[in-house]
Amino acid sequence: MKNITLSSDFILLGLLVNNKTTGIVFAVIFAIFVVAVTANLVMIFLIQVDSRLHTPMYFLLSQLSIMDTLFICTTVPKLLVDMVSKEKTISFVGCGIQIFLYLSMIGSEFFLLGLMAYDRYVAVCNPLRYPVLMNRRVCLLLAAGAWFGGSLDGFLLTPITMNVPYCHSRNINHFFCEIPAVLRLACADTSLYETLMYICCVLMLLIPISIISISYSLILLTVHRMHSAEGRKKAFTTCSSHLTVVSIFYGAAFYTYVLPQSFHTPEQDKVVSAFYTIVTPMLNPLIYSLRNKDVMGAFQKILSRCLSAQKVSTSDA
Repeated sequence: MKNITLSSDFILLGLLVNNKTTGIVFAVIFAIFVVAVTANLVMIFLIQVDSRLHTPMYFLLSQLSIMDTLFICTTVPKLLVDMVSKEKTISFVGCGIQIFLYLSMIGSEFFLLGLMAYDRYVAVCNPLRYPVLMNRRVCLLLAAGAWFGGSLDGFLLTPITMNVPYCHSRNINHFFCEIPAVLRLACADTSLYETLMYICCVLMLLIPISIISISYSLILLTVHRMHSAEGRKKAFTTCSSHLTVVSIFYGAAFYTYVLPQSFHTPEQDKVVSAFYTIVTPMLNPLIYSLRNKDVMGAFQKILSRCLSAQKVSTSDA
């Protein structure tokens, strides 16, 4: 059984049922992919080159951009290739790698978003101690903890998933190797593993959600006690972008990994998965950049430098 499984490829049935709209959907997904990768790379670049952005909040934001870039590159390039190719296969090993990468990235983002809420709590509730509580060493430890926590999820669930005997149809009714879709092909009882995965995913969500809930409860209490309208506005502006990203990301993850399978259909799973694997990595940098004066100021500064350098080179020529 293992030899048959290891030597067999899976077939990804893709995102669409109606092939007549493939061209339009391909163009939309490709555009989203380009925007997402470009926006995240620009965000990482701006945070690195502008000294005003060398703060704990922007350091954690740069880690989020790295995760989003790797996350969208795990699924979308394969999806785009499959949409224009007759061969829609993915090898057994390739499927395992894809599962590990997307589990690691989504798990890392879970933890990082929770740690970003803690950062906002310290900034709003303990501003005088902020440089001490969120020094460079602490930031590095927090980021490393987020990456480690996500990778642990990948190392735990991927080997179990790939050791399940798959002896029925090789057709995965999805556009990438997502665990629930892959497990539908198993010819063994996977109820125990699905329970384990459910508990693991609940814990992965519960820990950061607890941090986020406690952090923002304390932030609301602090803001309520503020007498300055400007201080309240600054606090809400600081936290609103993060809360928007949290709501979008955790909402999709809750549906996929916590809601019982009886509430799922393959078509709904595809739509939700497309949202959090394709759309969310594009929204994150746009939400943070468009609503953030520091990021927009850094972008305008770099852009003006580039334009000035271009004018000088043109005049010299």
